[in-house]
Amino acid sequence: MAKKSITMQDIADRLNVSKVTVSKALSDREGVGEVLKKQIVEAAESMGYHLNSTARSLRLGRSRNIGVIIPKRFSWESNYYSDLYQKISLHLSRKGYSSTLHILEDEDERSLVIPLEHFEYKVDGLLVLGQISREYIEKIRTTDTPVVFTDFYDEHRDVDSIITDNFYESYNMTNFIISKNHKKIAFVGSVCATSSIMDRYLGYVKSLMEHAIPMRADYLIEDRDAAGRLIEYPLPQDMPTAFVCNCDLVAFNLIQRLVKGGLSVPRDVSVSGFDNDMHSKLCTPPITTVDSNSEEMARVATEVIINRIENDGGVLGRIVVKGHHVIKESVAESQAYFD
Repeated sequence: MAKKSITMQDIADRLNVSKVTVSKALSDREGVGEVLKKQIVEAAESMGYHLNSTARSLRLGRSRNIGVIIPKRFSWESNYYSDLYQKISLHLSRKGYSSTLHILEDEDERSLVIPLEHFEYKVDGLLVLGQISREYIEKIRTTDTPVVFTDFYDEHRDVDSIITDNFYESYNMTNFIISKNHKKIAFVGSVCATSSIMDRYLGYVKSLMEHAIPMRADYLIEDRDAAGRLIEYPLPQDMPTAFVCNCDLVAFNLIQRLVKGGLSVPRDVSVSGFDNDMHSKLCTPPITTVDSNSEEMARVATEVIINRIENDGGVLGRIVVKGHHVIKESVAESQAYFD
Protein backbone atom coordinates (compact mmCIF):
# COMPACT_ATOMS: atom_id res chain seq x y z
CA MET A 1 0.00 0.00 0.00
CA ALA A 2 1.41 3.39 -0.99
CA LYS A 3 2.54 5.66 1.79
CA LYS A 4 0.18 8.60 2.34
CA SER A 5 1.68 11.95 1.36
CA ILE A 6 1.77 14.55 4.10
CA THR A 7 -0.26 17.65 3.28
CA MET A 8 -0.45 21.13 4.73
CA GLN A 9 -3.81 20.19 6.25
CA ASP A 10 -2.14 17.35 8.16
CA ILE A 11 0.35 19.81 9.63
CA ALA A 12 -2.44 22.26 10.45
CA ASP A 13 -4.44 19.54 12.23
CA ARG A 14 -1.46 18.49 14.36
CA LEU A 15 -0.75 22.04 15.54
CA ASN A 16 -4.40 23.12 15.67
CA VAL A 17 -3.88 26.01 13.29
CA SER A 18 -5.38 26.86 9.91
CA LYS A 19 -4.06 25.57 6.60
CA VAL A 20 -3.59 29.21 5.55
CA THR A 21 -1.28 29.76 8.54
CA VAL A 22 0.76 26.70 7.57
CA SER A 23 1.02 27.91 3.98
CA LYS A 24 2.23 31.34 5.08
CA ALA A 25 4.78 29.84 7.45
CA LEU A 26 6.21 27.44 4.89
CA SER A 27 6.41 30.24 2.32
CA ASP A 28 8.03 32.59 4.86
CA ARG A 29 5.30 35.19 4.31
CA GLU A 30 4.14 37.83 6.76
CA GLY A 31 1.23 37.18 9.13
CA VAL A 32 2.75 34.42 11.27
CA GLY A 33 4.81 35.01 14.39
CA GLU A 34 8.42 33.83 14.35
CA VAL A 35 7.92 31.28 17.15
CA LEU A 36 4.89 29.68 15.51
CA LYS A 37 6.55 29.82 12.12
CA LYS A 38 9.49 27.76 13.36
CA GLN A 39 7.14 25.30 15.09
CA ILE A 40 5.30 24.76 11.81
CA VAL A 41 8.51 24.26 9.84
CA GLU A 42 9.88 21.81 12.39
CA ALA A 43 6.60 19.87 12.46
CA ALA A 44 6.52 19.73 8.68
CA GLU A 45 10.00 18.27 8.54
CA SER A 46 9.39 15.74 11.31
CA MET A 47 6.20 14.55 9.57
CA GLY A 48 8.03 14.04 6.28
CA TYR A 49 6.56 16.99 4.42
CA HIS A 50 8.80 18.15 1.55
CA LEU A 51 10.21 21.47 2.66
CA ASN A 52 11.17 24.05 0.07
CA SER A 53 14.51 25.79 0.40
CA THR A 54 12.98 28.85 2.07
CA ALA A 55 11.34 26.82 4.80
CA ARG A 56 14.46 24.76 5.38
CA SER A 57 16.53 27.92 5.65
CA LEU A 58 14.06 29.30 8.17
CA ARG A 59 14.43 26.23 10.40
CA LEU A 60 18.21 26.49 10.24
CA GLY A 61 18.20 30.24 10.74
CA ARG A 62 19.93 30.79 7.39
CA SER A 63 19.20 32.69 4.22
CA ARG A 64 21.21 30.41 1.88
CA ASN A 65 22.47 33.62 0.32
CA ILE A 66 26.11 34.66 0.04
CA GLY A 67 27.14 38.31 -0.19
CA VAL A 68 29.85 39.02 -2.76
CA ILE A 69 31.78 42.29 -2.46
CA ILE A 70 33.88 43.70 -5.31
CA PRO A 71 35.65 47.07 -4.84
CA LYS A 72 34.49 49.45 -7.57
CA ARG A 73 38.04 50.20 -8.73
CA PHE A 74 38.31 46.55 -9.85
CA SER A 75 34.81 46.22 -11.25
CA TRP A 76 35.32 48.64 -14.13
CA GLU A 77 38.98 48.26 -15.03
CA SER A 78 38.82 44.62 -16.10
CA ASN A 79 36.36 41.79 -16.73
CA TYR A 80 38.36 39.45 -14.46
CA TYR A 81 36.26 39.92 -11.34
CA SER A 82 32.91 39.96 -13.14
CA ASP A 83 33.89 36.67 -14.79
CA LEU A 84 34.99 35.26 -11.42
CA TYR A 85 31.70 36.35 -9.86
CA GLN A 86 29.70 34.58 -12.58
CA LYS A 87 31.62 31.37 -11.93
CA ILE A 88 31.11 31.67 -8.18
CA SER A 89 27.37 32.27 -8.69
CA LEU A 90 27.12 29.11 -10.79
CA HIS A 91 28.92 27.01 -8.17
CA LEU A 92 26.74 28.46 -5.40
CA SER A 93 23.60 27.69 -7.40
CA ARG A 94 24.66 24.06 -7.77
CA LYS A 95 24.94 23.90 -3.98
CA GLY A 96 21.49 25.41 -3.44
CA TYR A 97 22.73 28.91 -2.61
CA SER A 98 22.10 32.29 -4.20
CA SER A 99 24.39 35.33 -4.23
CA THR A 100 24.02 39.07 -3.79
CA LEU A 101 26.61 41.23 -5.54
CA HIS A 102 27.66 44.51 -3.93
CA ILE A 103 30.01 46.93 -5.71
CA LEU A 104 31.92 48.66 -2.91
CA GLU A 105 32.23 52.37 -3.59
CA ASP A 106 35.56 54.00 -2.71
CA GLU A 107 33.86 56.37 -0.28
CA ASP A 108 32.04 53.52 1.47
CA GLU A 109 35.34 51.69 1.84
CA ARG A 110 36.99 54.77 3.33
CA SER A 111 34.00 55.36 5.62
CA LEU A 112 33.90 51.67 6.63
CA VAL A 113 30.29 51.20 5.49
CA ILE A 114 29.23 47.55 5.45
CA PRO A 115 26.66 46.66 2.72
CA LEU A 116 23.04 47.09 3.81
CA GLU A 117 22.14 43.49 3.00
CA HIS A 118 24.52 42.37 5.73
CA PHE A 119 22.98 44.62 8.34
CA GLU A 120 19.57 43.18 7.49
CA TYR A 121 20.88 39.64 8.05
CA LYS A 122 20.18 38.60 4.49
CA VAL A 123 23.50 36.79 3.95
CA ASP A 124 25.07 33.80 5.66
CA GLY A 125 28.60 34.65 4.58
CA LEU A 126 30.73 37.04 2.57
CA LEU A 127 33.12 36.52 -0.34
CA VAL A 128 35.40 39.49 -1.02
CA LEU A 129 36.78 39.59 -4.56
CA GLY A 130 39.83 41.84 -4.84
CA GLN A 131 41.99 43.64 -2.29
CA ILE A 132 40.29 45.89 0.26
CA SER A 133 41.89 48.20 2.81
CA ARG A 134 43.21 46.91 6.11
CA GLU A 135 40.71 49.09 7.97
CA TYR A 136 37.78 47.65 6.00
CA ILE A 137 38.99 44.13 6.71
CA GLU A 138 38.95 44.91 10.42
CA LYS A 139 35.42 46.31 10.10
CA ILE A 140 34.15 43.17 8.39
CA ARG A 141 35.77 40.99 11.03
CA THR A 142 33.67 42.66 13.74
CA THR A 143 30.45 41.30 12.19
CA ASP A 144 31.11 37.64 13.13
CA THR A 145 30.01 36.63 9.63
CA PRO A 146 32.10 33.95 7.86
CA VAL A 147 34.36 35.71 5.34
CA VAL A 148 36.56 34.34 2.55
CA PHE A 149 39.02 36.54 0.64
CA THR A 150 39.44 35.72 -3.05
CA ASP A 151 42.48 36.80 -5.09
CA PHE A 152 44.25 38.43 -2.15
CA TYR A 153 45.43 37.83 1.40
CA ASP A 154 46.93 39.82 4.26
CA GLU A 155 48.52 39.21 7.65
CA HIS A 156 45.33 37.88 9.25
CA ARG A 157 45.91 34.17 9.75
CA ASP A 158 42.35 33.52 10.92
CA VAL A 159 40.73 34.39 7.58
CA ASP A 160 40.51 32.04 4.59
CA SER A 161 42.11 33.36 1.39
CA ILE A 162 41.95 31.76 -2.06
CA ILE A 163 44.75 32.91 -4.37
CA THR A 164 46.59 31.96 -7.53
CA ASP A 165 50.22 30.94 -7.11
CA ASN A 166 51.24 34.45 -8.15
CA PHE A 167 54.84 34.30 -6.98
CA TYR A 168 55.74 31.03 -8.69
CA GLU A 169 53.89 31.71 -11.94
CA SER A 170 55.48 35.16 -12.31
CA TYR A 171 58.87 33.62 -11.52
CA ASN A 172 58.32 31.04 -14.26
CA MET A 173 57.12 33.67 -16.74
CA THR A 174 60.22 35.79 -16.15
CA ASN A 175 62.40 32.68 -16.56
CA PHE A 176 60.67 32.04 -19.89
CA ILE A 177 61.38 35.59 -21.07
CA ILE A 178 65.03 35.32 -19.99
CA SER A 179 65.27 32.05 -21.97
CA LYS A 180 64.49 34.18 -25.02
CA ASN A 181 67.76 36.10 -24.46
CA HIS A 182 66.15 39.12 -22.77
CA LYS A 183 68.17 40.87 -20.07
CA LYS A 184 66.60 44.33 -20.08
CA ILE A 185 63.30 43.37 -18.47
CA ALA A 186 60.95 45.83 -16.75
CA PHE A 187 58.07 45.10 -14.38
CA VAL A 188 54.83 47.10 -14.74
CA GLY A 189 52.80 47.22 -11.54
CA SER A 190 52.44 49.18 -8.31
CA VAL A 191 53.93 46.68 -5.90
CA CYS A 192 52.04 47.81 -2.78
CA ALA A 193 48.62 48.05 -4.48
CA THR A 194 47.60 44.42 -3.88
CA SER A 195 49.10 41.24 -2.46
CA SER A 196 48.81 39.66 -5.92
CA ILE A 197 50.88 42.35 -7.61
CA MET A 198 53.47 42.21 -4.82
CA ASP A 199 53.84 38.44 -5.15
CA ARG A 200 54.10 38.72 -8.93
CA TYR A 201 56.81 41.32 -8.55
CA LEU A 202 58.73 39.18 -6.06
CA GLY A 203 58.60 36.25 -8.49
CA TYR A 204 60.06 38.51 -11.18
CA VAL A 205 62.81 39.65 -8.76
CA LYS A 206 63.74 36.08 -7.83
CA SER A 207 64.16 35.17 -11.49
CA LEU A 208 66.40 38.18 -12.17
CA MET A 209 68.53 37.42 -9.11
CA GLU A 210 68.99 33.78 -10.07
CA HIS A 211 70.15 34.84 -13.52
CA ALA A 212 72.48 37.55 -12.15
CA ILE A 213 70.55 40.29 -13.93
CA PRO A 214 70.92 43.58 -12.01
CA MET A 215 67.80 45.29 -10.66
CA ARG A 216 67.14 48.72 -12.12
CA ALA A 217 65.04 51.35 -10.38
CA ASP A 218 63.79 52.72 -13.71
CA TYR A 219 62.54 49.26 -14.68
CA LEU A 220 59.99 49.16 -11.87
CA ILE A 221 57.05 51.05 -13.34
CA GLU A 222 54.19 52.22 -11.08
CA ASP A 223 50.85 51.85 -12.89
CA ARG A 224 48.33 52.84 -10.15
CA ASP A 225 47.63 55.78 -7.89
CA ALA A 226 47.22 55.65 -4.10
CA ALA A 227 43.55 54.63 -4.52
CA GLY A 228 44.52 51.70 -6.76
CA ARG A 229 43.27 53.20 -10.03
CA LEU A 230 45.26 52.76 -13.24
CA ILE A 231 47.28 55.80 -14.30
CA GLU A 232 49.41 56.98 -17.20
CA TYR A 233 53.11 56.40 -16.57
CA PRO A 234 56.35 57.36 -18.32
CA LEU A 235 58.32 54.65 -20.07
CA PRO A 236 62.07 54.29 -19.34
CA GLN A 237 64.31 56.29 -21.62
CA ASP A 238 66.52 53.23 -21.99
CA MET A 239 63.81 51.05 -23.49
CA PRO A 240 63.58 47.49 -22.10
CA THR A 241 63.47 44.62 -24.54
CA ALA A 242 60.70 43.00 -22.49
CA PHE A 243 57.97 43.96 -20.00
CA VAL A 244 56.46 41.68 -17.35
CA CYS A 245 53.01 43.17 -16.66
CA ASN A 246 50.98 42.49 -13.51
CA CYS A 247 47.79 41.73 -15.47
CA ASP A 248 46.47 41.37 -19.01
CA LEU A 249 44.70 44.73 -19.05
CA VAL A 250 47.96 46.52 -18.26
CA ALA A 251 49.76 44.45 -20.90
CA PHE A 252 47.02 45.25 -23.45
CA ASN A 253 47.28 49.01 -22.82
CA LEU A 254 51.07 48.89 -22.94
CA ILE A 255 51.11 47.10 -26.29
CA GLN A 256 48.74 49.69 -27.80
CA ARG A 257 51.02 52.41 -26.52
CA LEU A 258 54.22 50.78 -27.83
CA VAL A 259 52.71 50.19 -31.26
CA LYS A 260 51.44 53.77 -31.39
CA GLY A 261 55.00 54.89 -30.62
CA GLY A 262 56.32 53.02 -33.64
CA LEU A 263 57.56 49.83 -31.98
CA SER A 264 56.61 46.33 -33.06
CA VAL A 265 55.52 43.68 -30.54
CA PRO A 266 57.19 41.23 -30.29
CA ARG A 267 59.85 42.03 -32.88
CA ASP A 268 61.18 45.08 -31.00
CA VAL A 269 59.70 44.56 -27.53
CA SER A 270 58.19 41.51 -25.83
CA VAL A 271 55.27 41.81 -23.37
CA SER A 272 53.71 39.29 -20.98
CA GLY A 273 50.53 39.53 -18.91
CA PHE A 274 48.72 37.62 -16.17
CA ASP A 275 45.17 36.18 -15.77
CA ASN A 276 44.36 35.03 -19.33
CA ASP A 277 41.28 37.25 -19.47
CA MET A 278 39.62 38.72 -22.57
CA HIS A 279 42.35 41.34 -23.05
CA SER A 280 44.94 38.66 -23.75
CA LYS A 281 42.72 37.26 -26.50
CA LEU A 282 41.53 40.53 -28.07
CA CYS A 283 44.99 42.06 -28.28
CA THR A 284 47.08 42.11 -31.45
CA PRO A 285 49.30 40.22 -31.02
CA PRO A 286 47.61 37.88 -28.50
CA ILE A 287 49.33 38.17 -25.13
CA THR A 288 51.55 35.49 -23.61
CA THR A 289 50.11 35.19 -20.12
CA VAL A 290 49.37 33.09 -17.04
CA ASP A 291 45.96 31.48 -16.74
CA SER A 292 45.10 32.11 -13.08
CA ASN A 293 42.60 29.21 -13.10
CA SER A 294 39.63 31.32 -12.02
CA GLU A 295 37.32 28.32 -12.44
CA GLU A 296 39.17 26.43 -9.71
CA MET A 297 39.36 29.56 -7.54
CA ALA A 298 35.58 29.93 -7.80
CA ARG A 299 35.00 26.27 -6.94
CA VAL A 300 37.32 26.35 -3.93
CA ALA A 301 35.97 29.68 -2.63
CA THR A 302 32.42 28.30 -2.83
CA GLU A 303 33.30 25.09 -0.98
CA VAL A 304 35.21 26.94 1.73
CA ILE A 305 32.48 29.49 2.51
CA ILE A 306 29.74 26.81 2.56
CA ASN A 307 31.84 24.62 4.84
CA ARG A 308 32.29 27.54 7.20
CA ILE A 309 28.52 28.12 7.26
CA GLU A 310 27.10 24.60 7.34
CA ASN A 311 29.73 22.72 9.29
CA ASP A 312 31.21 25.53 11.34
CA GLY A 313 34.44 24.57 9.60
CA GLY A 314 37.70 25.85 10.96
CA VAL A 315 39.83 28.38 9.15
CA LEU A 316 42.03 26.81 6.50
CA GLY A 317 44.16 29.92 5.98
CA ARG A 318 45.76 30.68 2.62
CA ILE A 319 44.80 28.24 -0.14
CA VAL A 320 46.93 28.41 -3.29
CA VAL A 321 45.48 27.44 -6.68
CA LYS A 322 47.93 26.43 -9.37
CA GLY A 323 47.82 28.32 -12.69
CA HIS A 324 49.53 27.60 -15.99
CA HIS A 325 51.25 29.49 -18.77
CA VAL A 326 49.55 30.25 -22.06
CA ILE A 327 52.22 30.95 -24.68
CA LYS A 328 50.93 33.21 -27.45
CA GLU A 329 52.57 35.73 -29.77
CA SER A 330 53.66 38.71 -27.65
CA VAL A 331 57.00 37.24 -26.54
CA ALA A 332 59.80 36.44 -28.96
CA GLU A 333 63.56 35.96 -29.07
CA SER A 334 65.39 39.18 -28.22
CA GLN A 335 67.19 40.83 -31.11
CA ALA A 336 69.60 42.53 -28.69
CA TYR A 337 72.65 40.69 -27.38
CA PHE A 338 74.65 41.51 -24.29
CA ASP A 339 77.99 40.51 -22.86
